[in-house]
Amino acid sequence: MTDENTLTGHAGELGVAVARAHGVETMFTLSGAHVFPMYDGAVKADPPMRLLDVRHEQTAAFAAEATGKLTRSPGLAVLTAGPGVTNAVSAIAQAQFSGSPMVVVGGRAPAGRWGTGSLQELDHPPIVSPVAKLARTISSAEGITEGFDEAFAAAGSSHRGPAFVDVPMDSFFDTATTATPQGPRAHRAEPDPDAIAEIAELLGAAEHPVLVLGTDVWADGAEEAALRLVEGAGLPTLTNGMGRGVLPGGHPLLVTKARGQALGTADLVVVVGTPLDFRLGYGVFGGKDGATPARVVHLADSPGQVSGHAELAASASGDLGLALDALLTAVQGLVRRPDWSTWTTGLQDAVRAATARDALLLGAEADPIHPARIYGELVPRLADDAVVIGDGGDFVSFAGKFVEPKRPGCWLDPGPYGCLGAGLGAAIAARIARPSAQVVLLLGDGAAGFSLMDVDTLVRHRLPVVMIVGNNSAWGLEKGPMQMIYGYDVAADLAQRTPYDEVVTALGGAGESVTDPTGIGPALDRAFASGVPYLVNVITDVDAAYPRNTLGI
Repeated sequence: MTDENTLTGHAGELGVAVARAHGVETMFTLSGAHVFPMYDGAVKADPPMRLLDVRHEQTAAFAAEATGKLTRSPGLAVLTAGPGVTNAVSAIAQAQFSGSPMVVVGGRAPAGRWGTGSLQELDHPPIVSPVAKLARTISSAEGITEGFDEAFAAAGSSHRGPAFVDVPMDSFFDTATTATPQGPRAHRAEPDPDAIAEIAELLGAAEHPVLVLGTDVWADGAEEAALRLVEGAGLPTLTNGMGRGVLPGGHPLLVTKARGQALGTADLVVVVGTPLDFRLGYGVFGGKDGATPARVVHLADSPGQVSGHAELAASASGDLGLALDALLTAVQGLVRRPDWSTWTTGLQDAVRAATARDALLLGAEADPIHPARIYGELVPRLADDAVVIGDGGDFVSFAGKFVEPKRPGCWLDPGPYGCLGAGLGAAIAARIARPSAQVVLLLGDGAAGFSLMDVDTLVRHRLPVVMIVGNNSAWGLEKGPMQMIYGYDVAADLAQRTPYDEVVTALGGAGESVTDPTGIGPALDRAFASGVPYLVNVITDVDAAYPRNTLGI
C-alpha cells in the first residue's frame, strides 16, 4: 500500500481490496491452486476476509447467489480453473434468471503455458457469457482493480445479475500498483413521468385491479414504497419470489390465497419487478367465469426487463422505489378516486374461505403423512424474521402455498430457473447474513441428493440450520405427470424411506426421522433448540401431490 490514491500488491490482494470496497465480507470457495493468491489476499487483508470453503463448487456459487439476494449487494465465489468454473454454471444461470447480484472469479491456466495442455486449461468466458451480464479474462495484474470493479458494478446495477472474470495463474501471482478501488456508485434511474401518469389513469378506470409484487421490488430496495402504494391506494396484492413478505403474512390486502379468483377475474393487472413468465401465465389474465380479458401493465427496474411477448396496456422502467412512490402520488391526484371496496371484500372473503380449507390439510392426521401437515406444524414455530429456503419440487410447492413471510427478504427459492441443489448454499449464506434469525431449509428428498454432503460445511463452520426433508421416496413433480400422460412412470422412484437424518448425523450434525404426524412438532422443537445442523426427515405420502395448474411449459 503506497498512499490513499494507489494500491500495491499481488493480483489476489488487489482483487480482495476491490471486493471489500463493494461490500463483500465472505469469500465462498473450494480450494484450488489456480486461485491461491485470492486466499492469500483474504488472509492478509486488514481485517481478514472470511473464507468459507465448501465440498462442491456449486455450493460456493449458490451461496454467493443467495448472499446477493439477501444483502442486495454482490456475493463472491472464487473457484479454481476448469471444472471448478463449470461446476458453477447452474448457479450463475440461476442468478441471471433471478436477477441476483454475484461475482464469480475463476482461476485460469497460465498464459505462458496456454495451448500446451496444462492442467484444467479451458477458455471459460465463451461458456459463461450466455448466462452472465459480463464474462471476460483479465490478463494482467495491472488490470485487476479496473476489471474486478467493472464486474462488481455490472452485477450490482439494474438489472442485477452475475458477472464472471478469470485470471491466468501466472498473472494472479504478479504484483502491480493501481488506483484505489472506489466501490459501488449509486444510480437511481427516474421512470418516465408520462408512463407513470398513464398507469395511474388505467388504475383510475379499473374496477377489478390486482397488483403483483416480485423479486426486484426487494432487490431495488422498494419494499417500503410498495407497501405505501398498496395501503395508500387500497390495492389487492399478490406476491412472488422475494416479493413475498413485502406485505406481511395476514395483511388484509394480501390476497395470494385467492390468486385464481384475483387473476382470473381482474380487469387490470399491474405486475412489478418480476417477469411475465410461466409463473404468471405468460402475462395473460382475466377471462374466468365470463370475465373480459384483463389489461396488463408491467413495471421493471430496467428497460430490458419489460415484457416483449405480452400485450401491454402500459409499461414503465426505472428505480422501482421512485416508480411506486410516483404512482401513488399520481393515483391520489386523480380527479375521480377509484373505489375498489366491493372487489377487495370479495377477494378477502375468498382468502378466508381458502384459509379455512387449508386448515384441514394443515392439521391432517393421514398415515402416511400428508406433506401439508409439516407446514401446519412449522408455520406457528417461525419467528417473524425467520429465513425460509425452498429447494425442491412438489414438497416446496406446498411451502409456497402455506408459508407467508412476515418480513421482506426472508424467502429464498430457485426462481424461474427451477434449479435443484441450491439449498445448502443458500442456507450457508442465510446463516452468515442473518446470524440471529432462524434459518429453515426445506428439501424434497430428490433435491437433498444434490447437496447434502455440504452439511459437512455447516458443521465445520459451525452454522446451525434446521433442515426438513419431505421424503416421499419419489421425484414427485415428475411421477404424477408421467402417469397422467402415459399411464405409467419410470425413472421417478427413489429408495424407500432413506434415512437422510443419519447422513447428517454421520457428518457431525443431528437429526431424526418422523413417521407419525403428531411427532412433527416435537421434532421441530428439538431441531430449533439444538444449536447444530439438524435434519428432520418426514416420511410423506407419495400420492399427496401438489394440485398445480402449470408444469412450467
